Order: sequence, then C-alpha cells, then structure tokens
Amino acid sequence: MLNIQQFVQPKSLQEAYELLQKNRNNQIIAGMLWLKMEDRSIPTAIDLQHLVSDQIEESDDRFIIGANVTLRMFETHPALNQWMHHVCRDSVKDIVGVQFRNLATVGGSVYARFGFSDVICALLACDATIILYKGGEMPLEEFVQSPYQRDILTHIVIPKQSLPRSFVCMRKSATDISTLNLSVVKKKEQYQFAVGGRPQKAICIQLPVEEDTIVAKKLRSLVPCEGNMRASKEYREALVEALCRKALKKLEETA
Repeated sequence: MLNIQQFVQPKSLQEAYELLQKNRNNQIIAGMLWLKMEDRSIPTAIDLQHLVSDQIEESDDRFIIGANVTLRMFETHPALNQWMHHVCRDSVKDIVGVQFRNLATVGGSVYARFGFSDVICALLACDATIILYKGGEMPLEEFVQSPYQRDILTHIVIPKQSLPRSFVCMRKSATDISTLNLSVVKKKEQYQFAVGGRPQKAICIQLPVEEDTIVAKKLRSLVPCEGNMRASKEYREALVEALCRKALKKLEETA
C-alpha cells in the first residue's frame, strides 16, 4: 500500500527541487500509474502539475515535449508522428489501455528509466535530449546510462530529422510489459539501434548497412541479455535477431 504523509504543490521549480533534496524518500508525482503499485511510505509527495508543461510545442527544427504530456498525447500528435514515422504511436499504443495512457506521462516514463520502457526505446531512435532543472540539457542515451540523480525533468526535445525509422516489440499479451523492445533509424550507411527489455536499461548500438540477416545476427551477438520471470536469456537473444529483421523490414516500408 502506498502511504503519502504530506502532499505539496510548490510555487516554483526551485521550491520543488529543495523539497526533493530534503529527504531521499520524498517523491515527485506525475500520473502515479506505476508509483501507486508500490508498497512504501512517502514523507512528501511533490506535485508539479502547475509547474511543468503538458503541451507539445513545434518549431522549425524540433519538437519540445513537456514532461507532463500524457502517453495518449504522445501517441496521437499528428505532426510529431508524421516526422517520426509513427514510432511514437507504435511504441505506446499497446501500453495497457487508453485510460491508462490518458494519465501516464512521458516525463514519468523517461525519468524512471525502467528497463522495459517502450517510450525510452522509441525516443532513443529519435536522437532525443532531455532537459533537467539543474542538470540542463543532455542526450537521452547519456541520461539513461547515468547514475540516478535527484533532479526534475522538465522537457524532452526531439530534433526534426527526415530519416526512416521504426519500432517493434514482443509482449506475452496485448497489454503486458514488453519482453523485449527494439527501435532503429537509418542514417546514410549506418543503422542506429536501441534495444530495451533485456531486461536491463535500453542500450544503443550502431551497425553498418548490410543485408538484413547479417545485421540481425551481428546485433544479436552485441546485445547482452539476461533471464527473469518473463523470459530466459536465450529467448531474449533469439528475440533480438527476430525483432531486428522485423524492424528493418518495417523501416524499408516507411522509407
């Protein structure tokens, strides 16, 4: 059972940041979809609803996604999906259900850095960067692999790049957590892959453009996998190869 002792709506990001540092058990809350499933006590729950944007802004060269943007907005935004070849839509459309996606936020999905995160895997194929209140802007890939830091995620930035890309995943059932997910973007003579649900955090790997079967075997040899209650190490290794071939085929269709 989740026990919140104090609920606070700070008047500024600085106040929110100071509350976050005051106690390591204090917690920023967003959609609370994953948080409410935990069994722990939170001394102070910090609500950023009025401090962090819930809009997707478009400029000539990029999209700026507020951390409070819901997964449903991420899924259905026309311009964003047109530029990203519907990678955004494909990465979240099977996450539980529409009611869940209307509450869960992109910022919460990214900041938690879950190994199974479909959102992170998709954003890695978009060369996304994130903006932290104190840490500033940094590549998402660097953030995902960095040690945990008590900061506030305010925005996710996606550059506009007219590049073919795709996202695929494997679930045991339609609304289950991904057993393995994979995204790919083609940049001239190089593929950039992101593989998550290994079950560790997603990693990025670059490979030269070759025949699909050769690329898939190379990727399988380079992606470290482990087993857990959802799948064995060997099964995930086989999935890397199978999903790679599927993603490359899908990528060529979008190109």
